[in-house]
Amino acid sequence: MKKCIDTMLALYPSPVTIIGAMNGDKPTWTLVAHTGIIGHDRILVSLAQSHFINHIIKDNGKLSVNLVTEEMLSGVDIAGSVTGALHDKSELFEYELGKNGTPIITASRLALECTVADIYETPNFESFICTIDNTYAEESCLNDMGKPDYAKIRPVLFEFPNYQYLRTGDVIGRCLSFKEAE
Repeated sequence: MKKCIDTMLALYPSPVTIIGAMNGDKPTWTLVAHTGIIGHDRILVSLAQSHFINHIIKDNGKLSVNLVTEEMLSGVDIAGSVTGALHDKSELFEYELGKNGTPIITASRLALECTVADIYETPNFESFICTIDNTYAEESCLNDMGKPDYAKIRPVLFEFPNYQYLRTGDVIGRCLSFKEAE
């Protein structure tokens, strides 16, 4: 029997990402674990309204979504614990500019360059609905068909109810391979 545990948001774990945007001629970064897929052509990046980076994203209309690996965690924790309003976070990560001018973290094995299509507001949050302009992946993390291999990328996951990072695991099977024979 399951126990009711109130209205806890428990759809976790989710990938840890660093969102990047250009603040003038320097990047700024923030830690985000509230990202999601809302269609085959749109993603959602949800940020507390108080984040410094929000106004920069609104002004530029662009952002990068950089998947986090274990090797990046020291910079990631800083990006998520200090505000860009008071601290220059531009040197937390080495980066290069993507085709659309967003900062792409060099150490991130997979990154998306996005354009904001809409903003959905809820109490205390702004959710940026984005189109994907470009996807960048390390060649060593692609499979034989040229698609991302997440067993090689090994993104870090975030689990909110207990506020902890998780290591990704092994492949347990291909999708639709567990259905019973008809």
